[in-house]
Amino acid sequence: MKVLLCHTRYLNRGGEDRSFEEERDLLRAAGHEVIEYVRHNEDMAAMSSLRAAAVTVWNRQAAREVAALIDQRTPAVLHATNTFPLISPAACHVAHRRGVAVVQALRNYRLLCAGAYLMRDGRPCEDCVGRALPLPALRHKCYRDSVSATAAVTAMQVTHRVLRTWRRRVDAFFTLTEFARGRFVAGGFPADRVHVKHNCVAPDPGVGPGDGRHVVWAGRLSPEKGVATLLRAWRENSHLPPLEIIGDGPLADDVAAAAAHDERISCLGHVSASEVQSRIGRARALLITSEWYETFGRTIAEAYAAGTPVIASALGAMQELVEPGRTGWQFRAGDPRDLAAAVAAVASQSPEAHEDMRRAARRQYDTRFTPRKNLQRLLEIYRIAQRVAAARTADGQPSPHDPNALAATPTSAAPTSSSSPPTADCLAQ
Repeated sequence: MKVLLCHTRYLNRGGEDRSFEEERDLLRAAGHEVIEYVRHNEDMAAMSSLRAAAVTVWNRQAAREVAALIDQRTPAVLHATNTFPLISPAACHVAHRRGVAVVQALRNYRLLCAGAYLMRDGRPCEDCVGRALPLPALRHKCYRDSVSATAAVTAMQVTHRVLRTWRRRVDAFFTLTEFARGRFVAGGFPADRVHVKHNCVAPDPGVGPGDGRHVVWAGRLSPEKGVATLLRAWRENSHLPPLEIIGDGPLADDVAAAAAHDERISCLGHVSASEVQSRIGRARALLITSEWYETFGRTIAEAYAAGTPVIASALGAMQELVEPGRTGWQFRAGDPRDLAAAVAAVASQSPEAHEDMRRAARRQYDTRFTPRKNLQRLLEIYRIAQRVAAARTADGQPSPHDPNALAATPTSAAPTSSSSPPTADCLAQ
């Protein structure tokens, strides 16, 4: 199969960048031809605010470039990982016009929430989910604490809701958990086209020794990750075991200060992916303290691959992935006392019980999170998208890889340029 992968890289490399690379590499290793169209968010620095807002809604240049790639290379599927902000949903339109099956990954909540987290003021927030006009986002300046920046994101959301991009121009979506799928369906996405595909851990790191007395936390040191709750739990409970904190971010100074005053806490900063995996494999448990829903929680799968139990917030995707008493523990999100109780439980577990939990964690990896399972599910979603695309072609919509297809259709509202947004007359299509 020939696949066009589209992705906008983040300024600071994150999980979506890694997922893009993993899916690309899995496809190539299985013999599929992968074409890459990649943009970098650093390119936004040279743009005026007005220009940046415009390309967020509809990037004509990206649309022309994607259209040219489709015409030259004739992919069967366009798979968009992250189109925000530099590719824009225009890529889905130009692929759809050429009869290419369109798959859109939903790896954050940006299409529902200007801030992408479904979180505000430290708590889950769904005020804009399902609203025709996301006015609460503007009122609270949910993107970068800026009215103008938030307006650009909400303009993208509203424009493509009006254009019916998600209902008419995408053949299949996938998100990472049933919980996340439910949020998108509640937000108006077509239930029959939103599928679930977990992340994987590749390559398989193997089961770790699990011989440490410590617990480990790994992630971005930012408020939504529950860092304040984590530090407070250790500050208020002197009986808790050693804690290794891995990562960097805006709360790095707070973590360093906590480590300076508490010898149980080690602040390791940014380390390589292999070192993260090694430390998770030696730990008694991995901690996930997020106070936003998460769409998945990659480190949960990494812990399971190593046979390491997980202590996670009883919230969103994490609640779905961690089975209390079998693969780990759950605690009330944002509650340092409940977190401390869960950590104390794992610290006092008998060797036999802990080993049973380690085996159950590894079974979860073997059942759900291997590269083979991931690739199988990805290809299945591609095939679903192709069937949807074939059905619309049979109904008289554009045939595959015909750049002039719309000009041949009977509607007078068809755009004359493959890179231009649909006209007002097309909004009902």
